[in-house]
Amino acid sequence: MGLEQHFPALIIAILFGIAFLSPLLFRWARKLSAPVLITTLAMATMMAVYLLVLVYQGGEFSYYMGGWPPPWGVEFKINLLRVYMLLIVLAISLWIMVYALKDLEHELKQELMGWYYSLYALLVGSMAGIALTNDLFNLFVLMEICAISACAIISIKEDRACLEASFKYLILSAMGTGCFLLGVAMLYMVTGQLNYDLVNEALPAAIELYPNNMFAAAALFIVAFGTKAALFPLHVWLPDAHASAPSPSSAMLSGLVIKIYAFALFIMFYQVFPRPLLESIPINEIVLWLSAMGIMFGSIFAMVQVDLKKMLAYSSIGQIGYVFLGIGLDDTIAVTGGFYHLLVHAIMKSMLFMTAGVIIYSTGIRQIKQLGGIGQVLPITMIAFTIGSASMIGLPGTGGLISKWYLALGALEIGRPIFVVIILASSLLNAVYYMPIIVNAFMQQEEFEHEVKPVPRQMLIPLFVGMAAIIFFGVFSRPVISLLENALQIFF
Repeated sequence: MGLEQHFPALIIAILFGIAFLSPLLFRWARKLSAPVLITTLAMATMMAVYLLVLVYQGGEFSYYMGGWPPPWGVEFKINLLRVYMLLIVLAISLWIMVYALKDLEHELKQELMGWYYSLYALLVGSMAGIALTNDLFNLFVLMEICAISACAIISIKEDRACLEASFKYLILSAMGTGCFLLGVAMLYMVTGQLNYDLVNEALPAAIELYPNNMFAAAALFIVAFGTKAALFPLHVWLPDAHASAPSPSSAMLSGLVIKIYAFALFIMFYQVFPRPLLESIPINEIVLWLSAMGIMFGSIFAMVQVDLKKMLAYSSIGQIGYVFLGIGLDDTIAVTGGFYHLLVHAIMKSMLFMTAGVIIYSTGIRQIKQLGGIGQVLPITMIAFTIGSASMIGLPGTGGLISKWYLALGALEIGRPIFVVIILASSLLNAVYYMPIIVNAFMQQEEFEHEVKPVPRQMLIPLFVGMAAIIFFGVFSRPVISLLENALQIFF
């Protein structure tokens, strides 16, 4: 077995390793700490690309930690769908970190930077593990690492709003974890297994003997992953956490953290639970209508916000609804749209939080009503905001249109046109709260009155990358769509 066969474990190991070393590096060789983290993220991303090539050439494979196969050891499953999620996590986190290096100098105390790098690497490593793991107990451990590090990158700013938001997130996340553990206990009680595939093999017989256990476990998993992914109405922690955190943390939370739990829910229901169970209880209907309410109410709540970052936070509630909508529709075309939206929303919402960070860095402004004329002094930033907003609305030439198109096609294919109406209505609502900001930023005749600080090039270059990615995935969507279609065909 060559070294490349160990890449699934190495990706997580080097990220956790650099998390341990970052505070020490920052103390003893401060100039090296940021380049080392960036290099580590880049190496992990390249390993993920190699894994994608490996899966395309040889099909899916499993990696056993320490060479111990299940049920004794922990298994990582490497297939197209999981590597797709892994690549999103690693590539987006690398992109955000490049932007964060300058922005964090403005938002954090200097002595906290090493600790932030450590928490960031822990967060990325745990999400990479969640994408690959094929074991329920290992999933629990990684979810806890993810939750604690996510809380910490909110509270690290040390002001009252951040501490309050972090505490709220911690409490609700702990409740979600409790529900998840109860669900796992109910599965283990009737199967005696923790490996996804072994649980799936044992469940058909267990359903006949213990149907109530299965129904309760399914409900607990919806609450657990719904809370952590901010599925309406379990979203109450999200607005304060995203609005008050440092802008790179907001980009990570909205762009990746809530997505990884939506992905985990999908794997749980379609790989662990057998089809007869899904058909015997209305799991898909529950997810569908919760996601539909999230899409609508998230947009409505965003419309009435006066703080820019809080508006973007409420918008995330609506946008994660699209991912859950694809999962709930249980149609290959719709699921393809949901997973494509997972990618494009990770890019566009991360970039929108970056633009908010640039505005705060340069002008100190957070209030939407004060943004009139800002396009005259921060043209690149507001062009990036415009392209990101266009993709959120779903205008032609952007990635947002492609994902919404596939979601709508999937809804029509299974005879549920009401969800097409919901997608169109939410796009209209998105236009209602994004377009006035853009129009006022560029069209207002009065001069921008606030003092403007020059924006470092290191914060602007990631915006160019984000703009290019949104347009690229809007125009050249076919390669990713084909990958998803192949991945889902194999998965189902």
